[in-house]
Amino acid sequence: MNIYVGNLAYEVTDDDLNEAFSPFGEVTSARVIRDRFTDRSRGFGFVEMSNDTEAQTAIDDVNGKEIKGRAVTVNQARPREDRGGRPSY
Repeated sequence: MNIYVGNLAYEVTDDDLNEAFSPFGEVTSARVIRDRFTDRSRGFGFVEMSNDTEAQTAIDDVNGKEIKGRAVTVNQARPREDRGGRPSY
């Protein structure tokens, strides 16, 4: 399951996300999304867990908890929507 984590403090790292979710089960990946030009955190990230039951437990437990001083918003990630970028010919 892919999990969205929002309202992250700018100093949160991939390792911090991994550490917050690993007590609930195996974390396949943990990534803080960064601005491609400034390399500064965009304030959200994604955690992927292999077991859906463990992932749901993690969502329920971590949602509203503080990571590096900020209460985070955690829920199941929605699939990416087509944002209508440049057409590919």
